[in-house]
Amino acid sequence: MARPASDTGLRPIDPVEVLLGLGSNTDRERHLQLGLQSLQSTFGSVECSQVYESAAVGFDGQPFYNAVAAIQTDWDIDQLNQWLKKLEDQYGRDRTQPKFSNRNLDIDILTFGRLSGQVAGILLPRAECFRHAFVLRPLAELRPQMTIPGEDRTWADLWLQIGHDLQPLRTADLCLKRL
Repeated sequence: MARPASDTGLRPIDPVEVLLGLGSNTDRERHLQLGLQSLQSTFGSVECSQVYESAAVGFDGQPFYNAVAAIQTDWDIDQLNQWLKKLEDQYGRDRTQPKFSNRNLDIDILTFGRLSGQVAGILLPRAECFRHAFVLRPLAELRPQMTIPGEDRTWADLWLQIGHDLQPLRTADLCLKRL
């Protein structure tokens, strides 16, 4: 059972928008759908970017499907992170494998409201937002005018500045827009 959000002292006063990066390279469509359905059943409405296909990073593996999802929550970041890890485990995540390896379902907290910097052991916004097209492009699509927490530019601005220098993506023929 998840502990009450007030136990950690990190609970926001009001619900916050959290942007999550989702990825899978094994039975990709099924695992992304299952992950999004779990998010929807726990948090209500889930808004999702287009799904993109990209090569595996850091290891030789099957291509990944990646997307960004937006949820609203009044949980604190630690409670949410623990719940996401349990969800990944439920769908077969093997934490004994190397960091860069096949994933049934990978869900990372990219942003948590307007927080920036190290919060509960999590760097916000997540560093991958600035390094990987499979994170930045769906972010820029889903929240183009959102100012990056801790910065003066938007996700769309960042995509225009560095997107062309990042790895190639292919739009996947899969629609997960809103659950």
